[in-house]
Amino acid sequence: MHKGSCHCGAVRFTVDGGIDQGIECNCSHCSRKGFLLWFVPRPALTISEGEDRLTTYTFNKHVIQHRFCQVCGCQPFGLGKMPDGTAMAAINIRCLEDVELDEVKRVAVNGREF
Repeated sequence: MHKGSCHCGAVRFTVDGGIDQGIECNCSHCSRKGFLLWFVPRPALTISEGEDRLTTYTFNKHVIQHRFCQVCGCQPFGLGKMPDGTAMAAINIRCLEDVELDEVKRVAVNGREF
């Protein structure tokens, strides 16, 4: 179980699972924000505090709900669906408290092509 939050702590969450890799996407959104993403089934994410402080940004095909804190602007996760329709969450690993970023295997994804 991993604990995470936005920068100011208004939004707190837990994620159940083991981080096998971090996705570094080069799309305009991910590259500008410097995301390192871990994709998990939606039920693995539990928002424990501040759900009322979250707002949503969508762009392009509007299929991913990029959730961010209204107070500090930090985006700890996004919500969407896999191609087969399964609900998923994209966790910003940089918002997790107990992860050594140097130890995360990184996989480059060419999101500019989608």
